[in-house]
Amino acid sequence: MSALIHNTAPHSTRLSNSSVEKVNDDLDIIEYHPSRLLRRALWKIDLTVMPIVIMLYFLSFLPHRNIGNAKVAGLTTDLKMGPTQFSVALTVTYIPYILIEIPANLVLKRFGANRTLPLLVVLWGIATTSQGAVTSYHGLIACRFFLGLAEGGILPGLILYLSSFYRRDQMNVRMSLLFTATSLAGAFSGLLAAAISNLAGKGGKPGWAWIFMLEGAFTVLVGLLSFFIMPKRPEEATFLTLEEKEELSGFREDWISDEHMQTFSWSEVGSTFKEPHLYLFSLGLKPHSLFHSAPSIVNSLGHSANRSQLLTVPPYAVAFVVSIIASYLSDKYRQRGITLIGCSILMLVGYSMFLGSSNKHVDYGSLILQVTGTYTAAPAISAWVANNFQPHYRRATAISWAFMITNCGGIFSTWIFNDAPRYNKATKINVGASVVLGTVSLASLIYLRDQNSKKRRWLKVNDESTLGSEAKVLGNRHPRFEYTL
Repeated sequence: MSALIHNTAPHSTRLSNSSVEKVNDDLDIIEYHPSRLLRRALWKIDLTVMPIVIMLYFLSFLPHRNIGNAKVAGLTTDLKMGPTQFSVALTVTYIPYILIEIPANLVLKRFGANRTLPLLVVLWGIATTSQGAVTSYHGLIACRFFLGLAEGGILPGLILYLSSFYRRDQMNVRMSLLFTATSLAGAFSGLLAAAISNLAGKGGKPGWAWIFMLEGAFTVLVGLLSFFIMPKRPEEATFLTLEEKEELSGFREDWISDEHMQTFSWSEVGSTFKEPHLYLFSLGLKPHSLFHSAPSIVNSLGHSANRSQLLTVPPYAVAFVVSIIASYLSDKYRQRGITLIGCSILMLVGYSMFLGSSNKHVDYGSLILQVTGTYTAAPAISAWVANNFQPHYRRATAISWAFMITNCGGIFSTWIFNDAPRYNKATKINVGASVVLGTVSLASLIYLRDQNSKKRRWLKVNDESTLGSEAKVLGNRHPRFEYTL
C-alpha cells in the first residue's frame, strides 16, 4: 500500500522506519510506504475508534429521522398537531442545537472527548426516550428542546475527535465512513419504524411512542458503553503498544502531534473568522436534505403508512453505496471541490425532476437522486473544512461554525416543507441552493489553489527561518501548510 502525502509540517515530516521517496520538490510531495507496524496501528484505530464513532453518529441522527417516521405513525394526529405546530417542534430542536455547537467544541479538549461525547449521548438518549411518554404538544416541545441541547455538540465533536487520530490526507475516507451513518440511519429507521409500529397498543402506548422509547433506550446503553471504549487521544489508547504509538506519532503531522500542548485562546478563536475560505465554505453549507420529509413524500405517493416507511429505504441504501465510491475517488485524487460540484449537479437534476413531473415513478426516482446527492456531499464538505484550518482551536471553531450554518438552514427547511404533496416551494428553493453549492465549491477551489500557489512562490524567494517563533502559531497560514483542494 502506498499513498501520496503532502508534507505540511514546518520542518520535514517525521516518518520513522518507513521508506520515503521524493517525487516533486516544487510541490513538496512524497511517496510514502507505511511500515508493517504503522499499518497495524492504523488498523487497530480503524477497528476500535471508527465503529464507536459511527455508532454514536448513527444514533444521534435517528432523532432527525424518527420524528418523520413518528409523524407517519400517527404522532401529529394523537397530539392534535397541525403542520405549523409540527414545524415549531422541529425548530425548537435546532435553536439550542445551534447555540451549543461552538462552546461544546471549545471545551472538548479541556474535558476530553472520550468523556464529553459519551455524556452527551446518554443525555440525548434520555431526551429521545422521554418523547415516548408525552401526552401533549407542549410536552413534545420540552423534549425536543433538551434533545437539541444534548445533541448539538456531537457531530462537530466527533469530527474534531477523529482529526486528532488521522492525517489530513486520511480524513476524507473516515468522514465518508462516518457519514454513511446518515444514509444507514435513513434506511434503518424506515425498517425499524415499520417493525416497531406493530407494537401499537402494547402497554397502552401508540406505535410512534414505542419508536421513541426503544430507540432512546438503546442510545443510552451505547452511550454508557462508549465511556469504556473511546481513548482520549492516540498516545493514551490502551489497545496500542508503545512501539505502535511511537510509529504513529512519527507518521502524524507536526500540526496535530503538538496539539495536546496548546492552550485555549480567544484570539485564536477570533482569528478563525479572518479566514476568507470560512465564508466561502459557509455559503455552500445550506442543507439540501429531506431529513424530516422523505417518509411524508413517499406517503404522498399513495402508499400505506407501513409501505411508506419501507419505501424510504432504497434512496438511503443507494446514497450509502454512492457516497463510499465517491469518497474513495475524492481521496485518491484529492478533489473535494470537484466531488461537491458533482453532488450539486445530482441534486439539481433530482429537484428539477420532482418539480417538473407528476408521475409517481419519476417522483420516487427524483427522491433517490436528491438523497444521494445530499449524503454524498456531506462528508466531502466536512472533510474540506476539517482539512483547511489549523491549529486546534481554529479548527474546532471552523468545524462547529460550519455546522451552525448548516443547522440554521435546517431551521429554514422545517418551514418550507409544508405544502404537501408536491412541496413546490421547498423544491424551487432547493433547485437554487443546488446551483449555489456548485458555484461556491468552484469558487473555493479556485481560491485555495491560488493560495497554495502564493505560498510556493513565497518559499522560493524567502527563508522559512525568518518566521521565527511565530511558525508554530501560524497554522494554516504557514507557507508550508498546503490547502486541500
